Amino acid sequence: MGVVSQVEEGPRIAVAVVTMGNRPVEVDALLTSVAKQDVAPTRIVIVGNGCPLPEFAERLGLPGEVTTIEVDDNLGCPGGRNVGLSRLREFGDVDVVVELDDDGLLVDADVLRKVRDLYAARPRLGIVGFRIADENGETQRRHVPRVGAKDPMRGGPVTGFLGGGHALSMPMLAETGDWPAEFFFAHEETDLAWRAIDAGWTVLYEPGLLLQHPKTSPARHAIYYRVTARNRVWLTRRRLPLALIPVHLGVWIVLTLLRTRSVGGLRAWFGGFAEGLRRSGGERRPMRWRTVWRLTRLGRPPVI
Repeated sequence: MGVVSQVEEGPRIAVAVVTMGNRPVEVDALLTSVAKQDVAPTRIVIVGNGCPLPEFAERLGLPGEVTTIEVDDNLGCPGGRNVGLSRLREFGDVDVVVELDDDGLLVDADVLRKVRDLYAARPRLGIVGFRIADENGETQRRHVPRVGAKDPMRGGPVTGFLGGGHALSMPMLAETGDWPAEFFFAHEETDLAWRAIDAGWTVLYEPGLLLQHPKTSPARHAIYYRVTARNRVWLTRRRLPLALIPVHLGVWIVLTLLRTRSVGGLRAWFGGFAEGLRRSGGERRPMRWRTVWRLTRLGRPPVI
């Protein structure tokens, strides 16, 4: 009976959404799906990343405490999420935060319940990645967090997660630190996942947690090629042992040359690569070699 009571009470969950104000219909739909969850979040935080926000709570009947935060400038994905995390930390009454893309949708009503139960059962569970699928139920291959993986329904421990829908342990963040705001966009999930695994936390891919999300290409962003290359250099400089840095970057130079068909894209990519070498991407805290081995055993050595 005591175990049931503990699971029923469970960790306290918050939902955080960052928006740039250009998807009002999608944000309304997402928040409506949050309101339909059979376990209400303790708090909901909505960050206007360089944009004003309407009064969501009154219009949509949202549960829990709703906090809206407006920042003057667009801080990028990781910077905007850090604003929400900082406010939740000030409140001090949340154990797990579920961060959702502003154009996503929780199709099932038991997502927060499942998240709560997962964390209640596993004290060192740090990050839970959701399955991302479009309105037809299709998951893009790049959204399956394993090298060469084809089956999006295969869950388990992994080395990374998707920024569109995931849950983060607040005690883990207190140990690892928040998102790398310098990145602005691209590879911030890998940086956080590597830090979590290096600190002994588990990153779990749970396909039973579904976020419906429109099918997209990361190259839709005008800055994609430049920041992808810059942030990859920063990622390796921040997190990898010195011996692995040239290996990782060499592999990705070859892959980029093989995959990129656009001359303009290659020019932007190598410009970003040079920028990553020239500028600092933040404090260097390389992972331990046992973490390299752990990542390798999980199917993704940190040179790919």
